[in-house]
Amino acid sequence: MLDIKYIRENLAEVKKALDKKHTRFDLDGLLKLDEKRRGLLGEIENLRAQRNRLVKEKDIEGGKKIKKELEKLEPELKRVEEEFNQLMALMHNIPDKSVPHHKEGSQIIKKWGEIPKFDFKPKTHEELGKILDIIDTERAAKVSGSRMGYLKNEAALLEFALIDYLFEKLIKRKFTPMVVPVLVRDKAMFGTGFFPTEKIEYYKMAEDDLYLAGTAEVSLCGYHANEVLPESLLPLKYVGFSSCFRREAGSYGKDTYGIFRVHQFDKIEMFVFAHPKNSWQEFEDLQKIVEEILQELGLPYQVVNMSGGDLGAPNAKKYDTEVWLPGQNRYRELTSCSHDTDFQARRLNIRFKPKSKEQRAKIEYVHTMNSTAAAIGRTLIAILENYQQKDGTVKIPKVLQKYCNFKEIKTKI
Repeated sequence: MLDIKYIRENLAEVKKALDKKHTRFDLDGLLKLDEKRRGLLGEIENLRAQRNRLVKEKDIEGGKKIKKELEKLEPELKRVEEEFNQLMALMHNIPDKSVPHHKEGSQIIKKWGEIPKFDFKPKTHEELGKILDIIDTERAAKVSGSRMGYLKNEAALLEFALIDYLFEKLIKRKFTPMVVPVLVRDKAMFGTGFFPTEKIEYYKMAEDDLYLAGTAEVSLCGYHANEVLPESLLPLKYVGFSSCFRREAGSYGKDTYGIFRVHQFDKIEMFVFAHPKNSWQEFEDLQKIVEEILQELGLPYQVVNMSGGDLGAPNAKKYDTEVWLPGQNRYRELTSCSHDTDFQARRLNIRFKPKSKEQRAKIEYVHTMNSTAAAIGRTLIAILENYQQKDGTVKIPKVLQKYCNFKEIKTKI
């Protein structure tokens, strides 16, 4: 959520930001509603002051007259405020200056690792899953329909190895480990910026008025809603594990094979509440952690600075890290690292209190940022395809071997 005062005072910048993000938004309509809202507020406050004065003067008739005027204006203010709030909810965050314009497109800013060269045609993770007996989407379809999968045997153990490896690594980096709720309220989805713009993507439990979250970011961000944090605690760092649920609306026929794009998947998410002065360094540090993980796993990747047109509503900047998948012969998105400045904090009312006596009265909004540490399914895909051998066996990255107690997955056919 942006500050309407900021929008009024920086109109040219806001217009440029909307253009950079290629966002259609009725900015003129918003400003007209804001002007009308402020006018009604001033008029109502003035009438209330007059009524209070007349009550003290015991002017009953005058008080009744003002009461009738208020009975007309107050419902009108409520209606205008509802329209104003609905429109404000659609307003995107301001993209950082370093974000490419949507016309320029997203930009590859870094590559790491050697793309593996095979003396055989590399198999897809779906083919490997069958011959290794570790992924079963056919039986999952009987139970849950399309775009679902079972992980079994070594794949199931490899998931827990990844979790153990990442949690151990991130706890050393002062991240607090969390297993988070996946059923969340509308307010939590709105607060993180997924609602209303992406509402179609999420499953709703109609009887309970709850939603299945598509990322642990929702629960982690909402953890400190309506709190004022001591400045001394910042940055607050969390790493959360959760199952995630997405409808993948509009992606029919796209990546439907195997477990690349499924309705349910497990993910480990990093989340940081930071001081505005230090938040951009914290953001870059998050991206460094992502790259360190992929380097330790030995997976070739490229980092993409996403264009304004590819940013979500809350994002001021986002890096996508894409890993090489031999089965597809191209890089595919594995993680996203996003800086949301104070957009989410304003929606969820998360602030901090300065520790210095001189500034203690000045309570500010924190900055929030998040990054995938591992989308488990896609990380498994990357390991299977990059570490496959000619006979169909798959080597295990050295960094994971101590957590899963095996060095390779052997074919079972």
